[in-house]
Formats: sequence, C-alpha cells, structure tokens
Amino acid sequence: MLTIAGFDPSSGAGITTDLKVFWNHGLYGVSAITALTVQSTQGVREVEPASGRLLRQTLDCLAADLPIVGIKIGMLGSAEIVETLSAFLAVAGVDRSRIVLDPILRSSSGAELLDQDGLRRLRDDLLPQVGWVTPNLDELTALTGVETGEDIRPDVIFDIARRLAALAPGLNVVATGGHLDPPDDFLLTAGGQTHWFPGRRIETTSTHGTGCAFSSALLCRLVLGDAPANAVAEAKAWVTHALETAVPIGKGRGPVVT
Repeated sequence: MLTIAGFDPSSGAGITTDLKVFWNHGLYGVSAITALTVQSTQGVREVEPASGRLLRQTLDCLAADLPIVGIKIGMLGSAEIVETLSAFLAVAGVDRSRIVLDPILRSSSGAELLDQDGLRRLRDDLLPQVGWVTPNLDELTALTGVETGEDIRPDVIFDIARRLAALAPGLNVVATGGHLDPPDDFLLTAGGQTHWFPGRRIETTSTHGTGCAFSSALLCRLVLGDAPANAVAEAKAWVTHALETAVPIGKGRGPVVT
C-alpha cells in the first residue's frame, strides 16, 4: 500500500496517519512525501513542497522493488507535484479502482495547501487516472466551481457530485459529510448508483486527520475486496470508532488515529 502525501510532524494527518490506518487493517504501507510541514495539533505554520524530481525518484524506486496494490493520494502541495504524480500513474500499472484521491486543498486551520494552477492540473490531469475521490463539501465546490451557500440539501449534494463525476468518466465520488448536520456521507458510483450513509456527531477534540483516515480506510477495504458501497460503509464505521476511542493529545485538535 502506497501513500503519497505530506508529512505532519505531529502525526495527526498525512502519511503517518495513512500508515497507521494501513497497519490497523493488516496491510503493509510505504510512502512518498510530497511536502514537509511545520505543524502541531494547534495548526499549520509552514509548508515546503518537495521537488518533482525527488518525488518521481521515490516513486520509481518503490515501484521497482515492491508490488504496489493500492495508492492513497493526499496533500500534493504544488502544480509540479501534481504533474509529476500524473506522469507516474500513467505508467505505474496500478488498477484505477484501487487509487483513492483525498483532494486536500486547505488545512483545517485555514492554510492553503494547493494553488489554482495545482487545482487545475489535479482536475484535468489527475482525476482521470484515479478511481475514487473523497472531497468534503468545500473541496467539492472548489473542484466543480459550484457554490452551495447555505443550500446543502441532499439533491444539491447529488447534483454537485454528478458534475464532479462527469469530469472523469469511471470515477467514484464520495462526498464526505463532516460539514453537514448530521454528518451523512454520499456515494455516487462510477456506474451511477447512489447511496447515503447516515452519520452522527461525536463530541471530541480528536478530529485532526479525519479525512486522511477515512480515505485510507476506504482504500484498505477496496484492496481487501469490498464492493464500493460496503467499502464506504466499513471505512465510515472504522473512522467513527476511531473518533469514539481517540486519546486526547496536544493542546489543539488532536489526531483521530492514536
């Protein structure tokens, strides 16, 4: 299992969280760092993207040595990184149905993590090469250019998810509901089936990395053989349990996976 994402030194999100999720599902994880960050549970202070050259060398080195069965993509950090990753995926030979993109555009503390050129390349070049995308509501609107305002009825979520899916035929879209009340998730499969997954609000300060954990758990379930709807349901249940049992760490928003 390969995670391609940023490094969070507090181990609340990014590659260290992905690796913890893989391990919890009995799968072996390797990683390629897209960016270094200065952050803690109290927020992101600085982001320094890796070079495209270094990322490509890392990816080629791992792929030459290990059989990659699934790829989780998280924070990319720059247009150069998006371009490099798109070129790698074009020759990597990994089944698209086992590539999950968590389109991280902004940190939970408000720091911008991908500029407009990077967003355009992600939408035009990367989306057609992945089988799954797991945006939250803000990311869904950024990717499609459709603003919901206060209107976040189920039919509105469906319409925006459909617009996103139309950008890359064969794409499964999971609109995560962390911004909704209740936090229900929505799946639009590549075949056009729709599913809602009811959620409930859990009172906890250990919420850092929730999106990373969900997308990594989803990839695990897909690699372990789950059908699309069951994979989403199991990933949501796993994250819910993590939220319920997380040990408080740090002075801010602690990690969901401890």
